[in-house]
Amino acid sequence: RSPARRAEPTSTPQATSAPGAPPQGAKRDHANDVALEHLAASGESVGRTWMALQRWEARRARRAAKSAEDHALSTTNKVVVFGGGSFGTAVASHLAWNKAGMEVVLLVRDPAVVEGVNEQHCNPRYLSHHRLPLGVTATTDAAEALQGADMAFLVLPVQRTRQFLAGIEGDIPEGLPLVALSKGLELGTNLVLADVVRQTLGKRQPVAVLSGPTFASEMIEQRPTAMVAASRDKRLALRVQQLLASEYLRINTSDDVVGAEICGALKNVLAIAAGIVEGLELGNNSMAALVAQGMSEIRWLAEKMGARPATLAGPAGVGDVMLTCFVPLSRNRTVGVRLGQGESVEEILGSMKEVAEGVPTAAAVVELARKYRVQLPVLTAVAYIL
Repeated sequence: RSPARRAEPTSTPQATSAPGAPPQGAKRDHANDVALEHLAASGESVGRTWMALQRWEARRARRAAKSAEDHALSTTNKVVVFGGGSFGTAVASHLAWNKAGMEVVLLVRDPAVVEGVNEQHCNPRYLSHHRLPLGVTATTDAAEALQGADMAFLVLPVQRTRQFLAGIEGDIPEGLPLVALSKGLELGTNLVLADVVRQTLGKRQPVAVLSGPTFASEMIEQRPTAMVAASRDKRLALRVQQLLASEYLRINTSDDVVGAEICGALKNVLAIAAGIVEGLELGNNSMAALVAQGMSEIRWLAEKMGARPATLAGPAGVGDVMLTCFVPLSRNRTVGVRLGQGESVEEILGSMKEVAEGVPTAAAVVELARKYRVQLPVLTAVAYIL
């Protein structure tokens, strides 16, 4: 066997430059120079970007300052609420909580309510176990309530609204914005509340409506709630939003007044039907089928009247339907439940402290169905039962 060969030591071959090529050190120096040029250019770009950001921030700060000056909470010092029922009391309390020092006046008919609000800081007739903010006062004098007011909230039964407004028309400034919260149709004219206001006070009266799934008892307890402020004047809808929005109350804005009002009115009629199903103990299947059919009927009529589908799918539409049809706190649902259990309409209405707007609205729905040639079997059946 031949002896093993000793391995020869190896070495890494040295790289050699091609003839005429610059040495490796020169290449590195050139790369560094290029990098420095890029850095200098980047620095100039960063500087320009920084200056642009500074200018943008200055403009944003100026806009924010201007917006703060124009914000409804800054410019509104007095608000009047027409009506001292549950919802009027809850809205008044919320407004006073939203801005310390704001004067919120309830315009009511009952001297006992005035005394309770002004002296005991509670409404003795509605939500009496809740203490009201000190900024809420009450009066029976329309001129006193409206003097210096920046906005008014209309929280009265729909069927009383025209007569009430006509009686105090001389005290209402022409440019005073009115926000309507009641939900229903006026008997005889079949008008929504915004149109009743315009007919009574004139077309130049600024009007907005506030609608959505809201119980007064939960609002005054500051539970999370969502509503829609709708007006043909987008700036007015924004003012209402700014005045009411808080950490527990979300306010969306819209210019679809018809959609917000028609949904708010018709869901009360549908809630009576849902209550009847509950009172008759027909079961959950029947309830779901009836409410789904009723929601379709609301959509058919509302769209014929000019409402937008997006409104019907939002808080002022399906949201309000769900709350009113399925929750026992609903007055209209309660009317239906008691009807289903065999009580008469007269007995039911005679025992209620507050108005169930669906009862008078049901008759108006029948006329609207004829006018717009829409089949509304569930909603019109309520009118025939009543």
